Amino acid sequence: MPDHHSAPIPRSFPSVRPLSRRGLLGLGGATAVAASTLGWTSTAAARPLPRDPFTLGVASGEPTADGVVLWTRLAIEPTAPDGRGGLSSRPIEVGWEIARDPSFTKIEQRGRAFARAAQAHSVHVELRGLEPSREYWYRFRAERYVSMTGRTKTAPHPRQQNREMSFAFVSCQNLPAGFFNPYEHLAAEQLDLVAHLGDYIYEGAGPSELPGRSHLPAAEIFSLADYRVRHAQYKTDPLLQAAHASAPWVAVPDDHEVENNYADAISQLDTEPDQDPAIFLARRAAAYQAYWEHLPFRRSSAPSGPDMQLYRRLPYGTLIDFNLIDTRQYRADQVEPCPGDCDARWDPDRTILGDQQEAWLVNGLSRTPATWKIIGNQSVTFDADGTAGDGESYATDNWMGYAGARQRFYDKVAERDVKNLVVITGDAHRSAAADLKLDFKDERSATVGTEFLGTSITSGGNGTDLDNRARIWMAENPHIKFGNVQRGYQRVRVSREQLTVDYRVVPQVTTLGAPISTRASITVEAGHPGIVDIDSPTQKSQLLRQKG
Repeated sequence: MPDHHSAPIPRSFPSVRPLSRRGLLGLGGATAVAASTLGWTSTAAARPLPRDPFTLGVASGEPTADGVVLWTRLAIEPTAPDGRGGLSSRPIEVGWEIARDPSFTKIEQRGRAFARAAQAHSVHVELRGLEPSREYWYRFRAERYVSMTGRTKTAPHPRQQNREMSFAFVSCQNLPAGFFNPYEHLAAEQLDLVAHLGDYIYEGAGPSELPGRSHLPAAEIFSLADYRVRHAQYKTDPLLQAAHASAPWVAVPDDHEVENNYADAISQLDTEPDQDPAIFLARRAAAYQAYWEHLPFRRSSAPSGPDMQLYRRLPYGTLIDFNLIDTRQYRADQVEPCPGDCDARWDPDRTILGDQQEAWLVNGLSRTPATWKIIGNQSVTFDADGTAGDGESYATDNWMGYAGARQRFYDKVAERDVKNLVVITGDAHRSAAADLKLDFKDERSATVGTEFLGTSITSGGNGTDLDNRARIWMAENPHIKFGNVQRGYQRVRVSREQLTVDYRVVPQVTTLGAPISTRASITVEAGHPGIVDIDSPTQKSQLLRQKG
């Protein structure tokens, strides 16, 4: 593991002016400063770094009331095919500091870490001793080079009676599908938190007609070197760097961080019945290792071979409990696509969370004093009949294919009287908002929560306001109150009384740069399960008709 020490580095960082967002985008996310200008005495080894190693930006994440994780990875050749970033195997000392102001005149802490080849020269600094609910700014240095400046924010104390918070959730950023235009606007929001709900990278070959957006390596990835190169390629994107530098992040993977539609140790590529599962598990181990190396995870989440501890809980005062779940490592294999509402998806012995995680989730939801219980979830939980008119059809890779397990979970939520349950979801490359019903075929049945499905950053290309699937979903499923198929992110504004999701969309991602607008603002009220208001010209009238 990369280690860090609390002893001060030999000299303080210079008082350099932090980059603005515009400056960041223009310079690609990092700046190199000559040692003679800074007046530093280098602690470098015999062979100094020949070029700026901060090509992948900086990030923070996993905030607590007294700390946060600071992240960077050193690479002078980010997409070098061997996955080493152009660096040798020697450890590199990295200085870090965190301040109360963006000009670094009020230094809170500073120290040093060692970037080691075994972790792709990534650095994960786990800070403690910070103040709750406070903004901080941080940066790194390696020899004569200084990173860009990042902004972060600690969580409130778990017993704090905090009254408001704003965060965003995102998913599905396929590099060949488009430019990361939504992130330019997300970076300007200065949010308390960003939650990434899966498909941070895509593992396929992914050629692109857009300049500079074809995947590297130019083939599906399998080895640790491959996954490191793919992550590094994504991390060189200046808009993604800006978003990471703007706020602390938390992340959970879906499938494309490893392989499309995998389930536990079951590969969807290796369909032969005698295929050795060890082959896929070796691939999963490589994928999880690279995933951990490129995001601001704690050491407690570092993978052990093919296993990675991903489900976890983040309290934000008494306002919110964030429950981040893992719907890949413990699930049963997907059922084969079957016509109608087939019995296979209702099999009560199948699971999507696994027994241990399911018990952890239910117990946490029922015991927390927080007003809002939010689940960070990878794929749709609500039922969505996809056949117009007579007949029914349901997806099998999301919770619809595990309807028996979903019913068991919903029943427990209802039995324990869990109030103000909100599920935030990715994966589907579209937006939707739905009431979660104990019986989706009976609109009069109890509503146990609300699900907000968020669109992709780029996956699916430019998108459109509504497509045929969105129209069918809303026509055939009265519990689905809103639909949209544009690209963007979801901004969530939370108070004691209500939670509002703003669906923020851009008109296109196939050219660089796009304006942002709010397609709809959808509200739920504390103590009243289900959607109470939709501020959207096309869907508000539908909600009012349903209430009438």
